[in-house]
Amino acid sequence: MGNIKKAKSALISVFHKDGLEPLVKKFHQLGIDIYSTGGTEKFIQELGIPVIAVESVTDYPSILGGRVKTLHPKIFGGILNRQDHEGDIAQMGEFQIPQLDIVIVDLYPFEKTVASGADEQDIIEKIDIGGISLIRAAAKNYLDVLCVSSMADYAEVLDMMEKQEGTTLADRKRFAAKSFAISSHYDTAIFNYFNQDIGIPALKISEHTHQTLRYGENPHQKGYFYGDFDVMFHKHHGKALSYNNLLDVDAAIHLMQEFKEDAPTFAILKHNNACGVATRETLSDAYSAALAGDPVSAFGGILIANTTIDQATAEKIHSLFCEVVIAPAFAPKALEILKGKKNRILLEQKNIQLGSTQVRTCLNGVLVQDKDNKTDTASDLKVVTQGKPSDQATSDLLFASKICKHTKSNTIVLAKNKQLCASGTGQTSRVDALRQAIEKAKSFEMDLNGAVMASDAFFPFPDCVEIANKAGITDVIQPGGSIKDQLSIDYCDQHKMSMVMTGTRHFKH
Repeated sequence: MGNIKKAKSALISVFHKDGLEPLVKKFHQLGIDIYSTGGTEKFIQELGIPVIAVESVTDYPSILGGRVKTLHPKIFGGILNRQDHEGDIAQMGEFQIPQLDIVIVDLYPFEKTVASGADEQDIIEKIDIGGISLIRAAAKNYLDVLCVSSMADYAEVLDMMEKQEGTTLADRKRFAAKSFAISSHYDTAIFNYFNQDIGIPALKISEHTHQTLRYGENPHQKGYFYGDFDVMFHKHHGKALSYNNLLDVDAAIHLMQEFKEDAPTFAILKHNNACGVATRETLSDAYSAALAGDPVSAFGGILIANTTIDQATAEKIHSLFCEVVIAPAFAPKALEILKGKKNRILLEQKNIQLGSTQVRTCLNGVLVQDKDNKTDTASDLKVVTQGKPSDQATSDLLFASKICKHTKSNTIVLAKNKQLCASGTGQTSRVDALRQAIEKAKSFEMDLNGAVMASDAFFPFPDCVEIANKAGITDVIQPGGSIKDQLSIDYCDQHKMSMVMTGTRHFKH
Protein backbone atom coordinates (compact mmCIF):
# COMPACT_ATOMS: atom_id res chain seq x y z
CA MET A 1 0.00 0.00 0.00
CA GLY A 2 3.09 2.26 -0.11
CA ASN A 3 2.01 3.76 -3.44
CA ILE A 4 -1.16 5.24 -1.95
CA LYS A 5 -1.18 9.02 -2.24
CA LYS A 6 -3.25 10.73 0.43
CA ALA A 7 -4.89 14.01 -0.48
CA LYS A 8 -4.57 17.15 1.62
CA SER A 9 -7.00 19.31 -0.36
CA ALA A 10 -9.81 19.14 -2.89
CA LEU A 11 -11.52 21.61 -5.21
CA ILE A 12 -15.22 20.86 -5.68
CA SER A 13 -17.30 22.84 -8.18
CA VAL A 14 -20.21 20.94 -9.70
CA PHE A 15 -23.50 21.61 -11.50
CA HIS A 16 -25.16 18.43 -10.20
CA LYS A 17 -25.06 17.85 -6.43
CA ASP A 18 -26.67 14.37 -6.46
CA GLY A 19 -24.58 11.86 -4.52
CA LEU A 20 -22.04 14.44 -3.43
CA GLU A 21 -22.88 14.57 0.28
CA PRO A 22 -21.27 11.27 1.41
CA LEU A 23 -18.07 12.15 -0.43
CA VAL A 24 -17.84 15.61 1.11
CA LYS A 25 -18.38 14.16 4.59
CA LYS A 26 -15.66 11.56 3.98
CA PHE A 27 -13.20 14.25 2.86
CA HIS A 28 -13.94 16.19 6.03
CA GLN A 29 -13.43 13.05 8.14
CA LEU A 30 -10.03 12.49 6.48
CA GLY A 31 -8.98 16.08 7.17
CA ILE A 32 -9.00 17.12 3.50
CA ASP A 33 -9.37 20.89 3.02
CA ILE A 34 -12.21 21.69 0.65
CA TYR A 35 -12.23 24.64 -1.76
CA SER A 36 -15.39 25.56 -3.65
CA THR A 37 -17.45 28.19 -5.45
CA GLY A 38 -21.01 29.43 -5.79
CA GLY A 39 -23.79 26.90 -5.37
CA THR A 40 -21.44 24.06 -4.45
CA GLU A 41 -19.87 26.16 -1.72
CA LYS A 42 -23.32 26.92 -0.30
CA PHE A 43 -24.26 23.21 -0.49
CA ILE A 44 -21.18 22.24 1.55
CA GLN A 45 -21.78 25.00 4.08
CA GLU A 46 -25.34 23.74 4.63
CA LEU A 47 -23.88 20.33 5.50
CA GLY A 48 -22.05 22.06 8.36
CA ILE A 49 -18.65 21.30 6.84
CA PRO A 50 -15.92 23.96 6.59
CA VAL A 51 -15.25 25.14 3.04
CA ILE A 52 -12.76 27.66 1.65
CA ALA A 53 -14.15 30.05 -0.97
CA VAL A 54 -12.12 30.18 -4.17
CA GLU A 55 -12.51 33.97 -4.08
CA SER A 56 -10.49 34.09 -0.86
CA VAL A 57 -7.61 32.42 -2.70
CA THR A 58 -7.76 34.45 -5.90
CA ASP A 59 -8.75 37.77 -4.28
CA TYR A 60 -11.19 38.06 -7.17
CA PRO A 61 -14.97 37.69 -7.04
CA SER A 62 -17.02 35.67 -9.49
CA ILE A 63 -17.45 38.10 -12.41
CA LEU A 64 -19.35 38.53 -15.67
CA GLY A 65 -22.48 36.89 -14.35
CA GLY A 66 -20.60 33.79 -13.22
CA ARG A 67 -18.75 33.28 -16.50
CA VAL A 68 -15.39 33.68 -14.73
CA LYS A 69 -14.93 32.04 -11.33
CA THR A 70 -12.04 29.59 -11.25
CA LEU A 71 -9.98 30.84 -14.21
CA HIS A 72 -7.02 32.14 -12.23
CA PRO A 73 -3.29 31.26 -11.94
CA LYS A 74 -3.61 30.43 -8.24
CA ILE A 75 -6.26 27.79 -9.00
CA PHE A 76 -4.58 26.32 -12.08
CA GLY A 77 -1.17 26.56 -10.44
CA GLY A 78 -2.55 24.55 -7.54
CA ILE A 79 -3.66 21.86 -9.99
CA LEU A 80 -0.83 21.83 -12.54
CA ASN A 81 2.22 22.07 -10.29
CA ARG A 82 4.57 19.10 -10.28
CA GLN A 83 4.89 18.09 -6.68
CA ASP A 84 8.43 16.67 -7.14
CA HIS A 85 9.74 19.64 -9.12
CA GLU A 86 11.91 22.05 -7.13
CA GLY A 87 11.09 25.05 -9.31
CA ASP A 88 7.34 24.42 -9.03
CA ILE A 89 7.58 23.95 -5.27
CA ALA A 90 9.44 27.25 -4.93
CA GLN A 91 6.91 29.17 -7.01
CA MET A 92 4.01 27.67 -5.05
CA GLY A 93 5.50 29.19 -1.93
CA GLU A 94 6.45 32.47 -3.58
CA PHE A 95 2.93 33.14 -4.90
CA GLN A 96 1.08 31.50 -2.01
CA ILE A 97 -0.62 28.95 -4.23
CA PRO A 98 -2.56 26.22 -2.39
CA GLN A 99 -1.93 22.62 -3.37
CA LEU A 100 -4.98 20.94 -4.93
CA ASP A 101 -4.81 17.13 -4.89
CA ILE A 102 -8.37 16.32 -5.96
CA VAL A 103 -10.56 18.14 -8.46
CA ILE A 104 -14.25 17.27 -8.61
CA VAL A 105 -16.03 19.13 -11.37
CA ASP A 106 -18.79 18.39 -13.88
CA LEU A 107 -19.96 20.32 -16.89
CA TYR A 108 -22.99 22.44 -17.69
CA PRO A 109 -25.64 20.23 -19.38
CA PHE A 110 -25.06 21.41 -22.93
CA GLU A 111 -26.60 18.41 -24.73
CA LYS A 112 -29.70 18.37 -22.53
CA THR A 113 -30.19 22.08 -23.12
CA VAL A 114 -29.99 21.57 -26.91
CA ALA A 115 -32.40 18.62 -26.71
CA SER A 116 -34.87 20.67 -24.67
CA GLY A 117 -35.39 23.06 -27.58
CA ALA A 118 -33.99 26.03 -25.67
CA ASP A 119 -33.18 29.22 -27.59
CA GLU A 120 -29.66 29.82 -28.83
CA GLN A 121 -28.62 32.20 -26.06
CA ASP A 122 -29.55 29.67 -23.36
CA ILE A 123 -27.61 27.02 -25.27
CA ILE A 124 -24.53 29.24 -25.57
CA GLU A 125 -24.59 29.92 -21.82
CA LYS A 126 -24.41 26.18 -21.23
CA ILE A 127 -21.01 25.95 -22.92
CA ASP A 128 -18.75 25.35 -19.94
CA ILE A 129 -15.40 27.16 -19.92
CA GLY A 130 -14.04 26.93 -16.38
CA GLY A 131 -15.18 23.37 -15.86
CA ILE A 132 -13.67 22.00 -19.05
CA SER A 133 -10.40 23.80 -18.26
CA LEU A 134 -10.28 22.36 -14.74
CA ILE A 135 -10.91 18.85 -16.09
CA ARG A 136 -8.16 19.10 -18.67
CA ALA A 137 -5.67 20.53 -16.18
CA ALA A 138 -6.38 17.96 -13.46
CA ALA A 139 -6.40 15.03 -15.90
CA LYS A 140 -3.15 16.20 -17.48
CA ASN A 141 -1.47 16.22 -14.06
CA TYR A 142 -2.73 12.76 -13.04
CA LEU A 143 0.71 11.98 -11.59
CA ASP A 144 -0.31 14.11 -8.61
CA VAL A 145 -4.01 14.93 -9.01
CA LEU A 146 -7.20 12.87 -9.01
CA CYS A 147 -9.72 14.26 -11.52
CA VAL A 148 -13.36 13.29 -10.93
CA SER A 149 -15.52 14.57 -13.78
CA SER A 150 -18.83 12.71 -13.40
CA MET A 151 -21.24 12.16 -10.54
CA ALA A 152 -21.41 8.55 -11.75
CA ASP A 153 -17.92 8.11 -10.24
CA TYR A 154 -18.63 9.52 -6.77
CA ALA A 155 -19.41 6.10 -5.30
CA GLU A 156 -16.14 4.65 -6.61
CA VAL A 157 -14.11 7.54 -5.18
CA LEU A 158 -15.89 7.18 -1.84
CA ASP A 159 -15.07 3.46 -1.83
CA MET A 160 -11.38 4.19 -2.49
CA MET A 161 -11.29 6.74 0.32
CA GLU A 162 -12.94 4.34 2.74
CA LYS A 163 -10.72 1.38 1.86
CA GLN A 164 -7.34 3.01 1.27
CA GLU A 165 -7.80 6.68 2.25
CA GLY A 166 -6.14 7.78 -0.97
CA THR A 167 -5.40 6.88 -4.58
CA THR A 168 -2.82 4.92 -6.53
CA LEU A 169 -1.17 6.14 -9.71
CA ALA A 170 -3.20 3.58 -11.63
CA ASP A 171 -6.40 5.00 -10.09
CA ARG A 172 -5.50 8.53 -11.09
CA LYS A 173 -4.51 7.57 -14.64
CA ARG A 174 -7.78 5.66 -15.10
CA PHE A 175 -9.80 8.64 -13.89
CA ALA A 176 -7.78 10.91 -16.20
CA ALA A 177 -8.78 8.73 -19.16
CA LYS A 178 -12.44 8.94 -18.09
CA SER A 179 -12.10 12.72 -17.84
CA PHE A 180 -10.64 13.12 -21.31
CA ALA A 181 -13.47 10.93 -22.65
CA ILE A 182 -15.94 13.37 -21.08
CA SER A 183 -14.15 16.48 -22.33
CA SER A 184 -13.82 15.18 -25.89
CA HIS A 185 -17.49 14.13 -25.95
CA TYR A 186 -18.50 17.57 -24.72
CA ASP A 187 -16.47 19.36 -27.41
CA THR A 188 -17.90 17.04 -30.07
CA ALA A 189 -21.46 17.94 -29.04
CA ILE A 190 -20.66 21.65 -29.18
CA PHE A 191 -18.99 21.38 -32.60
CA ASN A 192 -21.86 19.39 -34.07
CA TYR A 193 -24.35 21.97 -32.77
CA PHE A 194 -22.48 24.84 -34.42
CA ASN A 195 -21.78 22.88 -37.60
CA GLN A 196 -25.33 21.70 -38.32
CA ASP A 197 -26.02 24.71 -40.55
CA ILE A 198 -22.44 25.48 -41.56
CA GLY A 199 -21.17 22.22 -42.99
CA ILE A 200 -17.48 22.25 -42.13
CA PRO A 201 -16.16 18.97 -43.62
CA ALA A 202 -15.28 17.16 -40.39
CA LEU A 203 -16.65 13.94 -38.91
CA LYS A 204 -17.13 14.11 -35.13
CA ILE A 205 -18.84 11.16 -33.46
CA SER A 206 -18.91 10.46 -29.76
CA GLU A 207 -21.08 8.03 -27.79
CA HIS A 208 -20.82 7.66 -24.02
CA THR A 209 -23.52 5.06 -23.56
CA HIS A 210 -22.52 1.56 -24.60
CA GLN A 211 -23.05 -2.09 -23.90
CA THR A 212 -20.76 -5.05 -24.35
CA LEU A 213 -22.41 -7.71 -26.50
CA ARG A 214 -21.99 -11.45 -26.10
CA TYR A 215 -19.85 -11.37 -29.25
CA GLY A 216 -19.78 -9.77 -32.67
CA GLU A 217 -21.03 -11.18 -35.93
CA ASN A 218 -19.43 -14.51 -34.99
CA PRO A 219 -18.44 -15.97 -31.59
CA HIS A 220 -14.71 -15.35 -32.15
CA GLN A 221 -15.30 -11.59 -32.63
CA LYS A 222 -15.77 -9.07 -29.82
CA GLY A 223 -18.84 -6.86 -30.16
CA TYR A 224 -20.08 -3.60 -28.66
CA PHE A 225 -23.03 -1.29 -29.18
CA TYR A 226 -22.41 2.44 -28.68
CA GLY A 227 -25.62 4.41 -28.35
CA ASP A 228 -28.62 4.85 -26.08
CA PHE A 229 -30.84 1.91 -26.94
CA ASP A 230 -33.37 2.86 -24.25
CA VAL A 231 -34.10 6.17 -25.96
CA MET A 232 -35.48 4.25 -28.95
CA PHE A 233 -37.11 1.25 -27.30
CA HIS A 234 -38.78 -0.02 -24.20
CA LYS A 235 -37.73 -3.63 -23.82
CA HIS A 236 -40.62 -5.61 -22.33
CA HIS A 237 -39.10 -9.06 -22.33
CA GLY A 238 -36.41 -11.42 -23.54
CA LYS A 239 -32.70 -12.11 -23.59
CA ALA A 240 -29.97 -9.60 -24.36
CA LEU A 241 -29.78 -8.50 -27.98
CA SER A 242 -26.82 -9.73 -30.00
CA TYR A 243 -24.75 -7.89 -32.62
CA ASN A 244 -26.73 -9.57 -35.41
CA ASN A 245 -30.04 -8.88 -33.65
CA LEU A 246 -29.21 -5.17 -33.55
CA LEU A 247 -28.37 -5.08 -37.26
CA ASP A 248 -31.66 -6.79 -38.07
CA VAL A 249 -33.60 -4.49 -35.75
CA ASP A 250 -32.04 -1.49 -37.51
CA ALA A 251 -33.05 -2.88 -40.91
CA ALA A 252 -36.58 -3.59 -39.66
CA ILE A 253 -37.03 -0.10 -38.24
CA HIS A 254 -35.93 1.58 -41.44
CA LEU A 255 -38.12 -0.65 -43.60
CA MET A 256 -41.23 -0.11 -41.48
CA GLN A 257 -40.62 3.64 -41.52
CA GLU A 258 -41.77 3.45 -45.15
CA PHE A 259 -45.16 2.09 -44.01
CA LYS A 260 -45.58 4.20 -40.88
CA GLU A 261 -48.74 5.96 -42.11
CA ASP A 262 -50.15 3.01 -44.09
CA ALA A 263 -52.90 0.53 -43.24
CA PRO A 264 -51.85 -2.32 -40.89
CA THR A 265 -48.55 -3.65 -42.21
CA PHE A 266 -46.39 -6.50 -40.99
CA ALA A 267 -42.83 -7.40 -42.01
CA ILE A 268 -40.54 -10.33 -41.29
CA LEU A 269 -36.80 -9.89 -41.83
CA LYS A 270 -33.83 -12.22 -41.93
CA HIS A 271 -30.21 -11.11 -42.34
CA ASN A 272 -31.29 -7.49 -42.91
CA ASN A 273 -33.63 -8.38 -45.79
CA ALA A 274 -37.41 -8.68 -45.81
CA CYS A 275 -38.62 -12.23 -46.41
CA GLY A 276 -42.26 -11.32 -45.81
CA VAL A 277 -44.23 -8.07 -45.99
CA ALA A 278 -47.95 -7.46 -46.35
CA THR A 279 -50.53 -4.71 -45.84
CA ARG A 280 -54.08 -5.68 -44.93
CA GLU A 281 -57.20 -4.35 -43.19
CA THR A 282 -56.21 -6.06 -39.94
CA LEU A 283 -52.76 -6.70 -38.51
CA SER A 284 -53.60 -10.36 -37.99
CA ASP A 285 -54.28 -10.77 -41.71
CA ALA A 286 -51.16 -8.75 -42.55
CA TYR A 287 -49.06 -11.12 -40.43
CA SER A 288 -50.56 -14.21 -42.10
CA ALA A 289 -49.92 -12.79 -45.57
CA ALA A 290 -46.37 -11.76 -44.68
CA LEU A 291 -45.61 -15.22 -43.30
CA ALA A 292 -47.02 -16.92 -46.39
CA GLY A 293 -44.37 -15.25 -48.56
CA ASP A 294 -41.60 -17.30 -46.98
CA PRO A 295 -42.50 -19.37 -43.91
CA VAL A 296 -39.11 -21.10 -44.00
CA SER A 297 -36.95 -17.98 -43.71
CA ALA A 298 -39.30 -16.56 -41.07
CA PHE A 299 -37.93 -19.13 -38.60
CA GLY A 300 -35.64 -17.20 -36.23
CA GLY A 301 -36.53 -13.91 -37.90
CA ILE A 302 -37.18 -10.35 -36.76
CA LEU A 303 -40.87 -9.33 -36.78
CA ILE A 304 -42.15 -5.76 -36.93
CA ALA A 305 -45.54 -4.09 -37.16
CA ASN A 306 -46.58 -0.51 -37.88
CA THR A 307 -49.42 -0.57 -35.35
CA THR A 308 -50.37 -2.08 -31.99
CA ILE A 309 -50.00 -5.87 -31.84
CA ASP A 310 -53.33 -7.20 -30.65
CA GLN A 311 -54.28 -10.54 -29.10
CA ALA A 312 -55.30 -12.16 -32.39
CA THR A 313 -51.96 -11.33 -34.01
CA ALA A 314 -50.00 -12.38 -30.92
CA GLU A 315 -51.68 -15.78 -30.89
CA LYS A 316 -50.49 -16.38 -34.46
CA ILE A 317 -46.97 -15.10 -33.79
CA HIS A 318 -46.62 -17.28 -30.71
CA SER A 319 -46.48 -20.48 -32.75
CA LEU A 320 -43.44 -19.19 -34.67
CA PHE A 321 -39.89 -19.26 -33.32
CA CYS A 322 -38.65 -15.71 -33.75
CA GLU A 323 -35.86 -13.67 -32.17
CA VAL A 324 -37.44 -10.22 -31.86
CA VAL A 325 -40.91 -8.68 -32.14
CA ILE A 326 -41.13 -4.89 -32.59
CA ALA A 327 -44.21 -2.67 -32.52
CA PRO A 328 -45.23 0.85 -31.48
CA ALA A 329 -47.40 -0.79 -28.78
CA PHE A 330 -48.61 -4.16 -27.49
CA ALA A 331 -52.08 -4.90 -26.16
CA PRO A 332 -51.83 -6.24 -22.57
CA LYS A 333 -53.10 -9.68 -23.55
CA ALA A 334 -50.72 -9.76 -26.53
CA LEU A 335 -47.79 -9.09 -24.21
CA GLU A 336 -48.89 -11.86 -21.90
CA ILE A 337 -49.03 -14.33 -24.80
CA LEU A 338 -45.72 -13.30 -26.38
CA LYS A 339 -43.89 -13.48 -23.06
CA GLY A 340 -44.66 -17.19 -23.11
CA LYS A 341 -41.25 -17.78 -24.74
CA LYS A 342 -38.62 -16.66 -22.22
CA ASN A 343 -35.94 -15.65 -24.75
CA ARG A 344 -38.24 -13.86 -27.20
CA ILE A 345 -37.28 -10.16 -27.28
CA LEU A 346 -40.23 -7.76 -27.23
CA LEU A 347 -39.46 -4.16 -28.15
CA GLU A 348 -41.88 -1.25 -27.98
CA GLN A 349 -40.59 1.38 -30.39
CA LYS A 350 -40.69 4.96 -29.17
CA ASN A 351 -41.57 7.79 -31.51
CA ILE A 352 -38.21 9.45 -32.06
CA GLN A 353 -36.49 10.96 -35.08
CA LEU A 354 -34.06 8.65 -36.87
CA GLY A 355 -30.64 9.98 -37.85
CA SER A 356 -30.16 11.50 -41.29
CA THR A 357 -26.65 10.20 -42.04
CA GLN A 358 -25.06 6.78 -42.42
CA VAL A 359 -21.50 5.97 -41.34
CA ARG A 360 -19.46 2.82 -41.97
CA THR A 361 -15.78 1.93 -41.77
CA CYS A 362 -13.88 1.63 -45.05
CA LEU A 363 -10.18 0.83 -45.55
CA ASN A 364 -8.30 3.05 -43.10
CA GLY A 365 -11.14 5.55 -42.76
CA VAL A 366 -14.90 5.89 -42.88
CA LEU A 367 -17.58 6.51 -45.48
CA VAL A 368 -20.36 8.96 -44.68
CA GLN A 369 -23.51 9.57 -46.71
CA ASP A 370 -27.01 10.92 -46.38
CA LYS A 371 -29.47 8.13 -45.74
CA ASP A 372 -31.66 7.17 -48.68
CA ASN A 373 -34.67 9.13 -47.47
CA LYS A 374 -36.30 9.27 -50.88
CA THR A 375 -39.49 7.20 -51.07
CA ASP A 376 -41.01 6.77 -54.52
CA THR A 377 -44.54 8.20 -54.74
CA ALA A 378 -47.19 8.28 -57.43
CA SER A 379 -46.04 11.74 -58.52
CA ASP A 380 -42.56 10.33 -59.26
CA LEU A 381 -43.85 7.73 -61.72
CA LYS A 382 -43.29 8.34 -65.40
CA VAL A 383 -45.20 5.91 -67.61
CA VAL A 384 -42.88 5.02 -70.50
CA THR A 385 -44.93 2.30 -72.19
CA GLN A 386 -48.09 2.45 -74.27
CA GLY A 387 -50.01 0.65 -71.55
CA LYS A 388 -50.53 2.27 -68.15
CA PRO A 389 -50.67 0.39 -64.86
CA SER A 390 -54.10 0.13 -63.24
CA ASP A 391 -54.75 1.79 -59.88
CA GLN A 392 -54.22 -1.56 -58.16
CA ALA A 393 -51.00 -2.17 -60.06
CA THR A 394 -49.76 1.34 -59.23
CA SER A 395 -50.41 0.68 -55.55
CA ASP A 396 -48.49 -2.59 -55.78
CA LEU A 397 -45.63 -0.97 -57.69
CA LEU A 398 -45.14 1.61 -54.93
CA PHE A 399 -45.43 -1.13 -52.29
CA ALA A 400 -42.74 -3.18 -54.07
CA SER A 401 -40.52 -0.13 -54.49
CA LYS A 402 -40.51 0.52 -50.73
CA ILE A 403 -39.32 -3.03 -50.06
CA CYS A 404 -36.82 -2.97 -52.91
CA LYS A 405 -35.17 0.13 -51.46
CA HIS A 406 -34.39 -1.78 -48.25
CA THR A 407 -33.16 -5.01 -49.86
CA LYS A 408 -29.51 -5.79 -50.62
CA SER A 409 -28.44 -5.09 -54.21
CA ASN A 410 -28.69 -6.45 -56.80
CA THR A 411 -32.31 -7.02 -56.01
CA ILE A 412 -35.62 -7.74 -57.63
CA VAL A 413 -38.86 -7.61 -55.63
CA LEU A 414 -42.09 -9.29 -56.77
CA ALA A 415 -45.38 -8.25 -55.18
CA LYS A 416 -49.11 -8.66 -55.65
CA ASN A 417 -52.07 -7.24 -53.74
CA LYS A 418 -49.69 -5.51 -51.30
CA GLN A 419 -47.97 -8.74 -50.43
CA LEU A 420 -44.32 -9.58 -50.98
CA CYS A 421 -44.36 -12.64 -53.22
CA ALA A 422 -40.58 -13.08 -53.26
CA SER A 423 -37.34 -11.19 -53.71
CA GLY A 424 -33.90 -11.91 -55.12
CA THR A 425 -31.35 -10.43 -52.74
CA GLY A 426 -27.67 -9.54 -52.95
CA GLN A 427 -27.02 -11.12 -56.34
CA THR A 428 -24.13 -10.19 -58.63
CA SER A 429 -26.51 -10.17 -61.58
CA ARG A 430 -29.97 -8.65 -61.79
CA VAL A 431 -31.05 -11.58 -63.95
CA ASP A 432 -29.95 -13.96 -61.19
CA ALA A 433 -31.89 -11.87 -58.66
CA LEU A 434 -35.05 -12.17 -60.79
CA ARG A 435 -34.64 -15.89 -61.33
CA GLN A 436 -34.08 -16.40 -57.61
CA ALA A 437 -37.24 -14.43 -56.83
CA ILE A 438 -39.36 -16.35 -59.33
CA GLU A 439 -38.07 -19.73 -58.14
CA LYS A 440 -38.71 -18.78 -54.55
CA ALA A 441 -42.23 -17.57 -55.27
CA LYS A 442 -43.03 -20.83 -57.05
CA SER A 443 -41.65 -22.90 -54.19
CA PHE A 444 -44.20 -21.30 -51.83
CA GLU A 445 -46.99 -21.51 -54.42
CA MET A 446 -47.29 -17.75 -54.86
CA ASP A 447 -49.34 -16.84 -57.94
CA LEU A 448 -47.30 -14.40 -60.04
CA ASN A 449 -49.97 -13.86 -62.70
CA GLY A 450 -50.70 -10.15 -62.55
CA ALA A 451 -47.83 -9.50 -60.10
CA VAL A 452 -45.51 -6.49 -60.32
CA MET A 453 -41.74 -6.28 -60.39
CA ALA A 454 -39.48 -3.65 -58.77
CA SER A 455 -35.79 -3.24 -59.51
CA ASP A 456 -33.34 -1.17 -57.49
CA ALA A 457 -31.49 -0.06 -60.64
CA PHE A 458 -32.00 0.12 -64.39
CA PHE A 459 -32.15 -2.81 -66.83
CA PRO A 460 -29.19 -2.67 -69.25
CA PHE A 461 -30.90 -5.28 -71.44
CA PRO A 462 -34.51 -6.44 -71.97
CA ASP A 463 -33.75 -9.92 -70.55
CA CYS A 464 -35.32 -9.16 -67.15
CA VAL A 465 -38.62 -7.93 -68.54
CA GLU A 466 -38.73 -10.94 -70.86
CA ILE A 467 -38.20 -13.40 -67.98
CA ALA A 468 -40.75 -11.52 -65.88
CA ASN A 469 -43.34 -11.59 -68.66
CA LYS A 470 -42.98 -15.34 -69.07
CA ALA A 471 -43.58 -15.73 -65.32
CA GLY A 472 -46.89 -13.81 -65.56
CA ILE A 473 -45.68 -10.41 -64.27
CA THR A 474 -47.53 -7.53 -65.91
CA ASP A 475 -46.15 -4.28 -64.46
CA VAL A 476 -42.63 -3.01 -63.78
CA ILE A 477 -41.11 -0.17 -61.76
CA GLN A 478 -37.47 0.79 -62.20
CA PRO A 479 -35.38 3.98 -62.07
CA GLY A 480 -34.41 4.03 -65.75
CA GLY A 481 -31.25 5.69 -67.03
CA SER A 482 -29.72 2.98 -69.20
CA ILE A 483 -28.64 3.91 -72.72
CA LYS A 484 -30.63 0.84 -73.75
CA ASP A 485 -33.85 1.68 -71.85
CA GLN A 486 -35.77 1.64 -75.10
CA LEU A 487 -35.10 -2.07 -75.62
CA SER A 488 -36.93 -2.91 -72.38
CA ILE A 489 -39.71 -0.43 -73.19
CA ASP A 490 -40.17 -1.97 -76.64
CA TYR A 491 -40.42 -5.48 -75.22
CA CYS A 492 -43.05 -4.33 -72.72
CA ASP A 493 -45.07 -2.67 -75.49
CA GLN A 494 -44.90 -5.79 -77.63
CA HIS A 495 -46.17 -7.97 -74.76
CA LYS A 496 -48.76 -5.63 -73.24
CA MET A 497 -46.75 -4.94 -70.08
CA SER A 498 -46.66 -1.54 -68.42
CA MET A 499 -43.47 0.08 -67.14
CA VAL A 500 -42.95 3.15 -65.00
CA MET A 501 -39.64 4.89 -64.29
CA THR A 502 -38.85 6.86 -61.15
CA GLY A 503 -35.54 8.48 -61.99
CA THR A 504 -34.19 7.38 -58.59
CA ARG A 505 -31.84 4.48 -58.06
CA HIS A 506 -31.96 2.64 -54.72
CA PHE A 507 -28.72 0.69 -54.44
CA LYS A 508 -28.08 -0.86 -51.02
CA HIS A 509 -24.64 -2.41 -50.55
